[in-house]
Amino acid sequence: MRRAYDHVKRRLLEGAYAEGQLLSEGAIASELGISRTPVREACLQLEAEGLLRLYPKRGALVVPIGPREIRELFDARELIERHALAQAPDPAALADDLDALVARQREIASAPTPDRLAFAEADRELHRTWVEAAGNAILLSVYDGLRDRQQRVAAVMIADGVTPMTALADEHAAIARALRDGDVALADRLLADHLALARDRAGAAPRAGAAVGLRTAPVASDD
Repeated sequence: MRRAYDHVKRRLLEGAYAEGQLLSEGAIASELGISRTPVREACLQLEAEGLLRLYPKRGALVVPIGPREIRELFDARELIERHALAQAPDPAALADDLDALVARQREIASAPTPDRLAFAEADRELHRTWVEAAGNAILLSVYDGLRDRQQRVAAVMIADGVTPMTALADEHAAIARALRDGDVALADRLLADHLALARDRAGAAPRAGAAVGLRTAPVASDD
């Protein structure tokens, strides 16, 4: 089951499956060379996580990311991240950590075929760094609950060039510079602007399948 779960979840988070697409358990099982049973178990787990919605004898729907979910996600992120950034006890040390992650993002972005999910994971890790630095374990736990949504929205943002990866890395680098200079107020303003831009970019990103219900035509039936 773990192999099927990891495979399907990765493709969901990297945007390889279109929103609204109806996945076939049989097709996935054939692709992985396994029986349908572990695929069905994996889909049940992903349904519990809110990424899929199962339809008996039809398949598993890739749940679209709606405008309301995007808005609520970024509202929650802004409340947590800006508060946490202001609480960082050592801004210069935090800047060092951020610089390393920005370098990782630039490395991914410069690859001949950039790995969208790897970039989205690095993006999420970078933002998590200042939440962790605040030292509030409960706040960090709440933030970690947003992980899959963050990575999925980030993958949508950078798909098809809607948001250049280098632009995101540059915005992160500017926040790190402000922290290194000891200007936490500027870092806060840059973070607020960065999240506002990200919200707008996510809303403008291509929403393949998001508004058309079940996209059954390209997928074989499990009947």
